[in-house]
Amino acid sequence: MRTPVSSLRNIGPAMELSLTEVGISSAEDLQDIGADAAYSRLLEAGARPHFIVYYVLHMALQGRPWNDCKGKEKQDLRVRFDALKATKHDKGRTQLEAALDAIGVIKPKA
Repeated sequence: MRTPVSSLRNIGPAMELSLTEVGISSAEDLQDIGADAAYSRLLEAGARPHFIVYYVLHMALQGRPWNDCKGKEKQDLRVRFDALKATKHDKGRTQLEAALDAIGVIKPKA
């Protein structure tokens, strides 16, 4: 039996729904792909970038409270977040275009 994503600390119903919509339907799925890949999927699906969501995923996978992320760890995650955002978020693309791109219907914007 698969464990619900919401069984992980910090993951509520809204985040669980967002993750399910991008193919991450269990805690095991999230653990298998990791926070960076999960967040990349959210961005590719058209989610608006939000740093807290990014580090909450990291803290959830470690079983830590979301507000436990501080200091150098938070700064390092911010660098990784900014890199993901730069490569995965296209401000000129609608959510529909991102979804169509994800299933191979349209070409990615250059």
